[in-house]
Amino acid sequence: MFTTGTTTKPGSLKLLRLAITLQTLSVFATPVTAGLLLTTPSGHVLHSGSSYTLFFVTLFHLIAAILAWRPGGGSATPVAAAAGFFALTLAQVFIGIAHLTTVHVPLGVLLFGLSVLQLAWVWNLRRADRIREGKPA
Repeated sequence: MFTTGTTTKPGSLKLLRLAITLQTLSVFATPVTAGLLLTTPSGHVLHSGSSYTLFFVTLFHLIAAILAWRPGGGSATPVAAAAGFFALTLAQVFIGIAHLTTVHVPLGVLLFGLSVLQLAWVWNLRRADRIREGKPA
């Protein structure tokens, strides 16, 4: 999915892992609160809160990707992926505010799938580098 350079510092990688893990958990929690939106009187507040949480977590992910890329001058692909995810999240917020559920729900499923792919990628970075170098994983 993405390539990684050997210039990524371990601290930057940890920050990126944290950001994508939080993003995936937030994307997972948002449809749960959407279900509460349909069943409880206070569900609107919970879903709104989880949506804004997802928005800020994806912004954190974008910042973490920039910080992981900039110091070493490695591949900018994670930054592009984070920026794309942020743009999709922003679109999701506006589509949700407009109550366009026929687009909102499938886009939410897409966001979850993309976030899981990013999560799998970021937790396999060092392993992929070690395999590429011919060392045991």
